[in-house]
Amino acid sequence: MKWTCHFLATALTPLLAATVSLAAAPVRDLDEPAHDRQFWHDIAKNHYAIPQGQQVFSLVRELSGYLGSPDPELRDDLAYSILDVWIVYRNQLSAAELNSLESEWETNLRAGIGETGTDSVFRRSFSALCLAALAERDLKSPFLGVTGYRKLLDDSLSYLRQERDLRGFDPVKGWIHSAAHTADLLAALAASPLFKVEDQARVLQAISERLSSAKQIFSYGEQDRFAAAITAIVARKDFDSPGFQRWLASLDENDRKVWKDSPPKDDLLKTFQNNNYTLQALAARLYARPKTPAVNAVLDEVIAVLRKR
Repeated sequence: MKWTCHFLATALTPLLAATVSLAAAPVRDLDEPAHDRQFWHDIAKNHYAIPQGQQVFSLVRELSGYLGSPDPELRDDLAYSILDVWIVYRNQLSAAELNSLESEWETNLRAGIGETGTDSVFRRSFSALCLAALAERDLKSPFLGVTGYRKLLDDSLSYLRQERDLRGFDPVKGWIHSAAHTADLLAALAASPLFKVEDQARVLQAISERLSSAKQIFSYGEQDRFAAAITAIVARKDFDSPGFQRWLASLDENDRKVWKDSPPKDDLLKTFQNNNYTLQALAARLYARPKTPAVNAVLDEVIAVLRKR
C-alpha cells in the first residue's frame, strides 16, 4: 500500500506541477481584441486592402464587436467604414458568411431595446447601418433569398417602431442616429426586386409613425434620410401611385389638426415639423431624379401640399 501511494505521488507530481503552473498563468480575455487600433488605421490608409495572411471573415467578426463601442473612432471611422467597403464593394465574403452577419446584426437590433440615454443604442443603431450595407450588397449579388429578405424587412420595420433612443449626435461619443440608419436600411430594401407592392404602404406607414411618435423635432438630417427611403419607393417600376396618394392625403389631414388649438399642442406641432421637413426633402430629391411620369406626378402632389402649409 505504501509503495502504491509513493508511486502515485511520484507519478502525479509533474501533473500537479503543470496544473499549478497553468492556474498561475494569466488567462487571456476571450473578448480581448486580436488587433490594435493602428492595425485598423493601416487598413484604412491602404485603401482598405486585406492584409496579407489575414482571414477576412475573422477580421469582419472582430470589427463587428466594435459596433457597440462608445468610441466614435473605433465604431464609426474604423469598424463601420471598413465593413461597408468590404461588404458593398469587395466580393470576398461568401453567401454563408454574409447571412451569418445578417443574423448577428438582426439580433443586435433587439439588444437593450427600450433603453434611452445608454450606450446600448450604439450596437443597435450601427448594426442597422451595417444591415443597410448587406442590403446594398444583395442588390449587386443576391444572397439573402426570399426568406432572409422578408425577415430583414420585418425586423427593420419592428426596430424603427421600437427604438426609443433617438439621439442624433453626441459631442463626445459621436453619431448615434438610430432613425437615420434605419431609414438607410429601408431605402436599400425598397430598391430590391423582392420588395412587394404591398410593402410600399407598410414602409410609408412606419415612417409616418416614427415621425409622429418621436416626440421631438429631428435635427440631424433624419427627415432627409426618410425622404431618401420614400424616393426609393417612388422610383420603383411597380410604384403604387394610388397608395402613395392615400398616404400623403392622410399625413396632410392629420397635420391640419395642429392648428385647431391655440397655442398648438406640442406633440402635434413637432409631428407637423417633422412631416414638413420630410416633404421638403422629398421634393428636393424628386426634383433631382431623372424625370419620369411617376416622379413628376409625385413631385407635383408633394409641392401642392407644401404650398398650403
